[in-house]
Amino acid sequence: MIHYHIAYINPLTHFVDITISIAQITQEHLYLQLPAWRPGRYELQHFAQKLKEVTAKAGDKEIPIKKVTKDKWLIKPEGATAIQVNYSFFARQMDAGGSWLDEEQLYLNGINCLMAVEGQEHQPCQLQLDLPDDWQVACGLQEVKHHLLEAANYDALVDSPLIASSSLKHIVFYVNEIPFHIWIQGECLPDWEKIKNDFTAFTQEQLEVFRDFPVTAYHYLNQILPYRYYHGVEHLNSTVITLGPGELLMTPALYKEFIGVSSHELFHTWNIKKIRPKEMQPYHYARENYFRTGYIAEGITTYYGDYMLARASVFTAEQYFEELNTTLQRYFADYSRHGLSVADSSFDLWLDGYKAGIPDRKVSIYVKGALTALLLDLQIRQATNNTASLDTVMQKLWQEFGKKDIGYTEQDYEQLVEEVAQKPFADYFQKYIYGNAPIEEALNKALGFVGCALKETPSPLLYEQLYGFKTIADAQATKVTAIAPQSPASAYLSIDDELIALNSRKLEQNLQPLLADADSTKPVTLTLFRDKKLREVQLQAQQASYYSKYTIEKRNDASDQEKQNFKQWLKQEF
Repeated sequence: MIHYHIAYINPLTHFVDITISIAQITQEHLYLQLPAWRPGRYELQHFAQKLKEVTAKAGDKEIPIKKVTKDKWLIKPEGATAIQVNYSFFARQMDAGGSWLDEEQLYLNGINCLMAVEGQEHQPCQLQLDLPDDWQVACGLQEVKHHLLEAANYDALVDSPLIASSSLKHIVFYVNEIPFHIWIQGECLPDWEKIKNDFTAFTQEQLEVFRDFPVTAYHYLNQILPYRYYHGVEHLNSTVITLGPGELLMTPALYKEFIGVSSHELFHTWNIKKIRPKEMQPYHYARENYFRTGYIAEGITTYYGDYMLARASVFTAEQYFEELNTTLQRYFADYSRHGLSVADSSFDLWLDGYKAGIPDRKVSIYVKGALTALLLDLQIRQATNNTASLDTVMQKLWQEFGKKDIGYTEQDYEQLVEEVAQKPFADYFQKYIYGNAPIEEALNKALGFVGCALKETPSPLLYEQLYGFKTIADAQATKVTAIAPQSPASAYLSIDDELIALNSRKLEQNLQPLLADADSTKPVTLTLFRDKKLREVQLQAQQASYYSKYTIEKRNDASDQEKQNFKQWLKQEF
């Protein structure tokens, strides 16, 4: 068994002191590996940059320890059979994947700071927390003694974040005799009855999809913050959610986000924690784990997160459509949909998946993944006359792969889809998963099966609609932020151009009304600064429209059968 000890001296420094005790050493070379990334965020984060003063001892004797890579250390035991490794970790990152120490709490993601003993990752682990006696610990690990946690192996240890404090709020509810714990750290006034009822409803709905649950208990670890924030990360039998501001938790706008991210993260308990791509079975923490199926792991989960809330009647159909329309807005907000496919964008997560990147290069696996999941769900329902759906595909992924700890491939997923739909689906995969074909026509047709339609509306902002550019404006400047390819603006404007006049009239956050007064059949003259140089360009509107808005709406002419299809899809009346 590997023993880890956590302590601190002054919480205001945010430094956590970590000791790893390793016994029964027989090898001549002992390697310690700190993870370089964490599951749930597929980019290298180089956690070793937050460590300092790494030393090793055998009893009172100092043992040489040498860094051999950016996050790997070599110890030569020199005959010692038991060694202690000591180091400090800077815990001052308050998000769902970070760690934080102050005078009020210890919040720890073990993946950030706990080294693995190479070759002994399968060994059970103990985590001793040296904390004030009255502090409670919220964690998915078993607390075998007061402040002593035990994990089956290293993976379970670092996939079980914890919050410890004297001010934790806590309730538990049961679904199918499984305990679900909701922990809250932070100042807020939760409506526990409403939270319990809503969480029970969407949890029951998700359990009905998969028919059983991968773990024996589940923990929602919520950091409710005094400022605006939104982030969630999935774990083996828990999730960490950072959300704020706390005083608005039960307001409709923030509560919607609270239950939405909670539903999303619960779905991950099956989809990615157990139903996992072959490339991540097991995880390799020291390097990139390239995979092309982010549209399954994150896209399908994004679809189901809100979809489960609608099916459980936590959301009305109208509220659910608002969330779908937000997803559509994000998808059509730029022209990245014409760039990399969602599969290629998944592979490139490790390159630039969590930053804006260059214009129009890649799509979000969350956004396009959710839309392609919606499309697939409706197409399967139509192909099978409602006898099967994406639920059926997920059930099979769980039974045939996740439950057996077998990683799936792209080909496995395609075969399951065709098996469930009882027809070829090559067109879907080639166009919308491995290609970047426009999704609008296919999505509109699929929505027709449930009495709905995809409606296109021109952008109300004339500089977007007619000329193909976006801006951000304040009292000081109006700057160009995006340009549609092959638009009138694309030949004459550049990102970060500072627009100062339209048709010789000074711009003072009045670009839209000035364009409304202009004759759109004639060129408009823009005066601007580019790289501190004054320039003047003319733009001529074309027949094309840019940056259109898309929404999903119920059709007034929906047939009785389509209304029935709608009810089977959403479990709500049309």
